[in-house]
Amino acid sequence: MVAGVRGSIMWRKASVAALLAIAVGYLYHGSPELPEQILQYISLPNFQQSSQSQDSQKSLEEVISSAWETLITLPSRQWSKVAVGVNACVDVVVSGVGLLQAMAVDPGVGLDHEVLHSKEDLKEAFVHYMERGAAAERFFSDKEVFQRIARAAAEYPGAKLYVGGNAALIGQKLATYPDLIVLLCGPVGPKLHEMLDEQIIVPPESLQETDEYHLILEYKAGETWGSTQAPQANRFIFSHDMSNGGMSSLETFVASLEDFEPELVVLSGLHMMEGQGRELWEERLKEAVSAILDIRRDIPIHLELASMTDKEYMNSIMQEQVMPIVSSIGLNEQELLFLSQADEGPHADLDAWKGIPDVGRVSDILLWVLEQHGRSDPLSEADLTRIHFHTLAFHILATVDGYWGNQVAAVTAGARVASSQACGLQAVDVSKVELKAPLEFYSSHSEPREKLTINPAQPVTVWRRGNVTFHMTPVLVCKQPLRTVGLGDAISAEGLVYSELKTQQPF
Repeated sequence: MVAGVRGSIMWRKASVAALLAIAVGYLYHGSPELPEQILQYISLPNFQQSSQSQDSQKSLEEVISSAWETLITLPSRQWSKVAVGVNACVDVVVSGVGLLQAMAVDPGVGLDHEVLHSKEDLKEAFVHYMERGAAAERFFSDKEVFQRIARAAAEYPGAKLYVGGNAALIGQKLATYPDLIVLLCGPVGPKLHEMLDEQIIVPPESLQETDEYHLILEYKAGETWGSTQAPQANRFIFSHDMSNGGMSSLETFVASLEDFEPELVVLSGLHMMEGQGRELWEERLKEAVSAILDIRRDIPIHLELASMTDKEYMNSIMQEQVMPIVSSIGLNEQELLFLSQADEGPHADLDAWKGIPDVGRVSDILLWVLEQHGRSDPLSEADLTRIHFHTLAFHILATVDGYWGNQVAAVTAGARVASSQACGLQAVDVSKVELKAPLEFYSSHSEPREKLTINPAQPVTVWRRGNVTFHMTPVLVCKQPLRTVGLGDAISAEGLVYSELKTQQPF
């Protein structure tokens, strides 16, 4: 009798499970967009683990990564020719703490320096940025001391040589698209030329007899040196680079555009002039602006910014000089805050970001840049209509309405490459990354503001302020990054590949 009851109960459970399975199958196939969360509320008996939908067990990282693949689609009209210039070099990448220890430098107190003059300056600046987990780049004024440090770095166990310079790195990333022809202008020596992708065209005028070397001192998250501990992985870059420092290839670059006929121009290297001193950069910046103005108005120009410390120099770039004549810029959280500080913009009273930058504050500064230095006002003569912002935990694309399309794909493509490349991979491995972005945030730091959320299944949050649209996506942060150098360049390059101009009107 007991056996019969048990058999009857088991039969009923099996019947209920089968009916539920049929119902779920009918709902799912009849409506494929059925949210995964609904499936989680349908409970089966204890043997559900073997038959439950795997989708409902996905981590947030898996859901986001999978959603990215659906969202990332190439635009209907793609670039076929892109010209990139003008900074290029060979990067020597080493352990920062290891190299400084090998040079018998003792740890100490951090102190920032606009220009490095000695090993002591190098040590202080390195510690200053390491304890903040922030990236920075500085000019080293003493050629002989720099060459001694460079030799020590090249001989340090585990030192690696890579393609370096924002322009060369952006060119390398663009060259991974076989239908895209890339022109690279910059000081290209024999070692760099050998390392560049075969698809990249280098004008003969850009070739030089010797390479420019930049030293990249990397540190890992949690790494310690003396009393300093790095909150996250990053790097400190320095060089004694006179060719890139004077943007010596700029005129060659602009002259080569007439024959090459690009559809997009990507410009970088302005930050390298900062270390040359005001007299030199003031004159050279005027020449640079004059050269850029020779580029046809119907060709969009993207400017890639990098670490700077001179507020007057940044102001010159921002106001009457460069920023009003480019159509797009790419920058990180430090560069964005410094830009605001240089011109007393929103949140300029912040010394530095504490941890993950506040989305609302970032949104405020991006809007201010497009209002004050861009074309959010239709009557403005400025050309700037797009900003691609990236930080460790999230990216934002801010665009003036009516100029750029496919920005959902563009911002997610940038986040995807950040997640994969930091781990040294071609694709995102969800077991090696983690979500650090806030799932709830505000569109502004001040009122009126809108409370927004990230939906992992549709991981691009969109909001508008005036005629500026913001697209934000989280980044799946690599837990143990292998290389952080060039991530910003790869992010901007991917964002540009997936972006589309909505109009062909002159910028």
